[in-house]
Amino acid sequence: MFDPKIETPLDEGEHVIARFRADRGTYIKAHVLLAVLAGIGATMVLGFLGNPYPWAGIVAAFLGIGVRGAFLMSEELGLTWTLTDRALNGPGGRRILLENLTNTRKMGAAVQVVTRSGDKHLIKFQAEPEAVMNRIAAAKGGRA
Repeated sequence: MFDPKIETPLDEGEHVIARFRADRGTYIKAHVLLAVLAGIGATMVLGFLGNPYPWAGIVAAFLGIGVRGAFLMSEELGLTWTLTDRALNGPGGRRILLENLTNTRKMGAAVQVVTRSGDKHLIKFQAEPEAVMNRIAAAKGGRA
């Protein structure tokens, strides 16, 4: 079972290079943007279908996404990825050896890391995703 609070222990002699925590401002901006886009879409659909209250789409989107975002905020902001000189350790005991990383890419405010086996992981809600990618690449020796 996945438990995001489980931290992967470091090996003997392993050193922490950086910790990547979700940024509160980025989390809120992402949810506001999602609510705006979903609200516009819902309002347009309701208007197209002839609903006499198309404004309900934007209200419902803001309420739904706002409540969900508020409910999950403490959990999402509590997730931390730790970059060491040997691995990238994620929430729930995930451990990706740097030698197994094949690619990193920016996806909005997240960084996606891809392993040799094809597993994909997101380091979400980063204020500066390019900086995260650069730190990983530097730790890997420029090959990420």
